[in-house]
Amino acid sequence: QVQLVESGGGLVQPGGSLRLSCAVSGSIFSIYNMAWYRQAPGKEREWVAVILKTENTAYADSVKGRFTISRDIAKKTVSLQMNSLKAEDTAVYYCNKFPTDFGFWGQGTQVTVSS
Repeated sequence: QVQLVESGGGLVQPGGSLRLSCAVSGSIFSIYNMAWYRQAPGKEREWVAVILKTENTAYADSVKGRFTISRDIAKKTVSLQMNSLKAEDTAVYYCNKFPTDFGFWGQGTQVTVSS
């Protein structure tokens, strides 16, 4: 049974950095494309970064140049390094399979960018 556990969120000032981590258990991790998604209050969940099975990466325009996705196959973790954070990055961040999810979502990790 697959489990997704996100961590690393918090309160940060504009321009600051955070590193999110997602532990994926119970699956053959390396066969999936994995992504980070986020959901801001009152908005739909959106994709922000993906890492393919080929290790190629892609980013939403809103985070390109500021966020970096990576993964550790041996540790079965997916990370998101977020730099130059803006107020509009405030959201709950989730990891999941891409483009279709596992059929469920983890608890997410809250990122709040505010002075």
